[in-house]
Amino acid sequence: MKTLVCTTPGQFDYQSGIKPELTPNHAILRIRRIGICGTDLHAFEGTQPFFTYPRILGHELAGEIVEIDEAAAPDFKPGEVVTFIPYFNCGHCVACRAGKTNCCVSLQVSGIHMDGGMVEYLSVPTYSLVHGNGLSVDELALIEPLSIGAHGVRRANVQPGEWVLVVGAGPIGLGVMELARIAGGNVIALDINEARLAFCRNKLNVRHTVLAIAPDVAEQLAAITGGDMPTVVIDATGSQRAINKAFQYMAHGARYVLVGLQKGDVSFSHPDFHKREGTLMSSRNATRADFDHVIAAIKRGEIDPATYITHRVAFGQVRDEFAGWLDPANGVIKAMVEL
Repeated sequence: MKTLVCTTPGQFDYQSGIKPELTPNHAILRIRRIGICGTDLHAFEGTQPFFTYPRILGHELAGEIVEIDEAAAPDFKPGEVVTFIPYFNCGHCVACRAGKTNCCVSLQVSGIHMDGGMVEYLSVPTYSLVHGNGLSVDELALIEPLSIGAHGVRRANVQPGEWVLVVGAGPIGLGVMELARIAGGNVIALDINEARLAFCRNKLNVRHTVLAIAPDVAEQLAAITGGDMPTVVIDATGSQRAINKAFQYMAHGARYVLVGLQKGDVSFSHPDFHKREGTLMSSRNATRADFDHVIAAIKRGEIDPATYITHRVAFGQVRDEFAGWLDPANGVIKAMVEL
């Protein structure tokens, strides 16, 4: 079995692995698609928290069940095309008991804390499987990143008619925008890359976009919102500078949700935040409810995942192509690996 291992920051190596054997309460998937996400890119750069090397990356996955403990998951059968929830939880900690399995005390995320899906065959717990529901392998590989956006929007409790500022127009930010729109929010996209803002306008029909490096960002946001400023701000950049700067864009009484993750400290003016009676939240991963919400939205035609895929490569080409996906000049929104 061929695997692709990130041995150190900036270095991939193809290696031979042993095809996993079926164990109780597990299924063996033949991986068909691997979506490349910001976490993978940050791991390659060496800027991803909670990370050690060597590591097999990959958690945006679609695969075919080749073997399964059918007693543990009678609704799933060999031959079915599925995705899975790549956050493996303990089931008994304080978060799990509260239904917040996405932030389990001892959470193990595929491709981050443990080896992931840049392999030909992968063993996963049966409790993590998600039915394909007739979706294509491309669509299934995009359920997880879209669910990250769904969870952030749910954390923000976006209400119809609210102004929602999404900071960062990468794949996660685009998903946040889509799910905020579905929730009824009026979306504003903020990014340093004009090409990505054009993608928001042309592909996602986001009416309001603001270039983050403009000298008058706050003034533009005030004009768009009728002087109120956004009542929801969601960061999807993972940039310390962007996260800290966006506090000034909050309306009085606003909620600020951090979906993006970086290694440093969050810093803001306490008096300014206090006078707004602001709410600051983090949003980690997603839950099965978020996965179900995204699948239903795709089935209703409210999201077209194919919109995001800008680059395709075969599994054997990933090592040679990966570094190029870090260059903004290449216009990568979502790279999809085919097996």
